[in-house]
Formats: sequence, C-alpha cells, structure tokens
Amino acid sequence: MSTDVISEITRLTEKDCYHLVERHKKQHTYPMHRHGEMEINFVENCIGNRRVVGDNIEILGNYDLALLGGGLEHTWDQYECESADIREITIHFSKDLFADSFLAKTHMQPLYDLFQRAELGVAFGMKTIMKVYPRLNELVNMEPGFYSVMKFFELMYELSISTDYKLLSSSAFAHVKMSTDSRRVQKVKEYIDSHYRDDIRLQDLSDLVSMTSTAFSRFFKLRTNKSISEYIIDIRLGHASRLLADSTMAVVEVCYHCGFNNISNFNRIFKKRKGCTPTEFRDNYHKKHVIV
Repeated sequence: MSTDVISEITRLTEKDCYHLVERHKKQHTYPMHRHGEMEINFVENCIGNRRVVGDNIEILGNYDLALLGGGLEHTWDQYECESADIREITIHFSKDLFADSFLAKTHMQPLYDLFQRAELGVAFGMKTIMKVYPRLNELVNMEPGFYSVMKFFELMYELSISTDYKLLSSSAFAHVKMSTDSRRVQKVKEYIDSHYRDDIRLQDLSDLVSMTSTAFSRFFKLRTNKSISEYIIDIRLGHASRLLADSTMAVVEVCYHCGFNNISNFNRIFKKRKGCTPTEFRDNYHKKHVIV
C-alpha cells in the first residue's frame, strides 16, 4: 500500500451505533486516508470540489452524497470550489452493527446488496439526495438514542433501495472480488484476474466454460452489462491505477506491466475512462493536503 495514505482512527467507539459530525467551513480538504469503519459523507455548497475514491476522481456539483466501505482509500480536495460556506455531514459506523445473520434475512436483501456495492464506494444522484435530505437534517438535530438509531436505519434503507447511484472505484484497485450468481462468469473473471497481463483470447475464455465464442459473449454481456473486452480493459486499468498510486514505476512500464501493448493506446483509454492522463492521475492521487 502507498505510504501516502493515512490510516485514520475515527471517533466511533465500540459502544456507539454511529458517530455523526456536522461542519460548516470554507474548505473541504482532507489528505488521502482510509479507516475500518464505513462512512456516509454528505456535502452541499461544494461545487468545484474534487472527490477521490479509490481510482475514481470526480469534480463535484453543488451536492454530493457518498457511501464508502471500510478500508477504501478516499480524499477531498478544494480544487476549484469557491464557496464560503460548505456544509458537511459525516457519519461513521461499523458494518458489525448489521450482523451477517441479520443481513441474511430475506427482507434485508437490499441492505446486503448495498454493503456489497459500498466496498467500491457509491455516489448517489440528485433524486436520492433530495429524498434523504430531510432525514439527514432530522438525524443531525436528534439527541443520540433509540429513535435516532431508528432514523439512521431508515436512512440506510432509503439508500439501499435507490436505483439512482453509481459505483466509484474499480474492483481491481480496491482489491474487491464482486460476487456473482453465475459460476461461469465467476470462473472467467478469476481467469482474467490472474492473466490480465497476458494476451487473453475470447476463444480461451469460451473454452473455459464450454460455450461457443458467440454464445459466451452474449451470456457475459447479459450477466455483467459489459462486453468481455470492456471488462478486461477495466481490470487492466484498475491494476494500472493501483501501480500509479502505490509505486514509482514509469508510466510506460505500468502500461506494459498491465497488459497494454501500446503506450499511446494506454494513455487514450486511461483518459477516456478516468478523465485524466496516467501522469495526472498519479499527481492528483499523491497531492499533499492539510486537514482544515
């Protein structure tokens, strides 16, 4: 892991169900850090702020709501934000609050799925933000106790049933293996994860699961919403981002180490997917910040 990532000890104690902090400030800037607890982070009046979660870098609008799994690296950078009053609500909680036996219940499937997604980081859209905004405000103004915990559970449930979201970090960067219902898809993903540096042929993948190339291509796209080539590129980019963040390897070395055979093609694909060049990604990731 990169030595530039701070392992933060949050204020959540073993006796707390959650720990909530509301802040009003002129700068929303933190160093790159991680912590074992899960985090809900809501920010308003933050247009122009920059959020980094894993290998995802985004410039924020006026509102932002993200759910982050424990251990996932993240940071915020003032960047081009000129707001004089940025409001932030941060909620830390342990996943242990929701016991595995509890999440295994049929009625809790949405929460179980939400926690799976949170391992990569989840950013919610405006529809969801406006829906949970009143609950966030209520939670801020409530005295800690039984009813505030119930309100927190309500908030988590609303997030769990939202369809207005996107995943942030790639699974390769976050070292997360996403579960799948299909053994065939899982088998192919495991093969790609182990051979992403090599020349991977569609026929080899099809043979793994005893299907024709045409049938397997359709099957994989149906199950993952990605073509085989798109998935391979995502895995290679995730590993490339990890090396850019954690090593001093030259960009051209990272390119070939991760299975790309052309530096120009690597730079083009990286910028298209990440919104910045590999060099810019490394600079943004390692930029030093002071907590305000």
